[in-house]
Amino acid sequence: MTVLYFEFGLYLFLMLVIGYLSMKRAGSSEDFLIGGRKLGPFVTAISAGASDMSSWLLLGLPGAVFAGGMVEGLWISLGLILGAYVNWLIVAARLRAFTESLGALTLPSYISKRFGDESGLLKTVSTLAILFFFTLYVASGLKGGTLLFAHTFNASENLSLIITTAVIVSYTFLGGYLAVCWTDLIQGLLMLGALTFCALLGYAEMSSSAADILAANPKAFSISTSFITGASLMAWGFGYFGQPHILARFIGIKNIQSVPKARRIGTTWMILCLTLAVSIGIIGLGYNAVSPLPGVSGTDGNSERIFLALTSALFHPVFAGFVLAAVLAAVMSTADSQLLVLTSSLTEDIPYFQKKDDRVKEWISRSGVAGFALLAFLIALTDSGNILSMVGYAWGGFGATFGPLIILSLCWKKTTKWGALAGMVTGSLAIFTVKNFVHIEGEYFYELLPGFILAFIAIVTVSLLTEKPGEDILKKFDSVQNLVK
Repeated sequence: MTVLYFEFGLYLFLMLVIGYLSMKRAGSSEDFLIGGRKLGPFVTAISAGASDMSSWLLLGLPGAVFAGGMVEGLWISLGLILGAYVNWLIVAARLRAFTESLGALTLPSYISKRFGDESGLLKTVSTLAILFFFTLYVASGLKGGTLLFAHTFNASENLSLIITTAVIVSYTFLGGYLAVCWTDLIQGLLMLGALTFCALLGYAEMSSSAADILAANPKAFSISTSFITGASLMAWGFGYFGQPHILARFIGIKNIQSVPKARRIGTTWMILCLTLAVSIGIIGLGYNAVSPLPGVSGTDGNSERIFLALTSALFHPVFAGFVLAAVLAAVMSTADSQLLVLTSSLTEDIPYFQKKDDRVKEWISRSGVAGFALLAFLIALTDSGNILSMVGYAWGGFGATFGPLIILSLCWKKTTKWGALAGMVTGSLAIFTVKNFVHIEGEYFYELLPGFILAFIAIVTVSLLTEKPGEDILKKFDSVQNLVK
């Protein structure tokens, strides 16, 4: 246990050092929020992936495979890989060029300026959506950290939640975007390494014991499912187009020439991580059948502990500490990015704070990190849902609210202000309605599937029925398209 304390302490100290050094380099609000648009393809790609994958990659996804077999993990992973690749392909360079030409640092600012909305209506609606869904998203990350600390140190869940919140707030408060991206790079590589070693060692142990995976779960390798369930699982990929913390990486990348290399790096990292996470769920089934893992199965078990339990069983405590730190990395890499986007909207998209000078806005941003983290802490403290379901709600909310709008705003010049508004409102309402009131017996029906489609239709329909954008907006659109060809 002393070794674990030392390793976790060393890791957290390193994150705080990066936060402090980044604070010394952050000379303006633009530096704090998007790193001055200076980060290269490798850091940007791994940071985008790490901020996306969060604790559900190491806890939620292996847990779902352990509980129900490969079907859920396979189709979700396939949808995510396709969605992320297309996001890099059609959104990244265009969003980078458009936001720079408009002088926009945040997603609401881009939406407002893209459509010449001087009333502030689009900015207000998009900011409210970000504040709502991201607070839920951060809360899911805090639950992941709680699970880690409670499992590793036999601590109470309340104490574990306090520690997780304090750690994430500390270095995000200090360094902003630069701290988030550089720590995400370390965390992303640590996550990949942990998954690799756990899968390899787990497979070797399971093979030597002649474990019968099919006896543990006859449907372990089944990948067939109904059309509705399969489409809903793959619809997770739609979420990429509307995630503000991922889109922020596109805004902050050094230049559009860096995008193709970043796309290749990011896609490779994602394929490896998802494949390994699904494998760990299957390996855990076989291992648990021969050597039951505490806290994983049974009436009081939690399948989302499978990675943690395998790590404790397979590794020497010295190495287990570094592997378990990867789970903390997964939690931190997403929660810090989300807190940064939340506080970015606070200073850049609320008129009262926009008028402040850069130094004041920087400290308002830091205060926002602490404030939103406290709100997420309270939600995590009182919510009884699992990690995957909490992530799914927030992911779907962003995907339907912003996804169709981002695609059309960058690729279809006829998109109008009122079409944009209709899409955001329709997407948000569809997510809430389907999540709470629409259920199909015997099927997994993800609210993002209808939400994305309905929002897309709403934007196109209303845009065709309303006044076309002004000439200055159309010219700027054409110049961006020429730039990224």
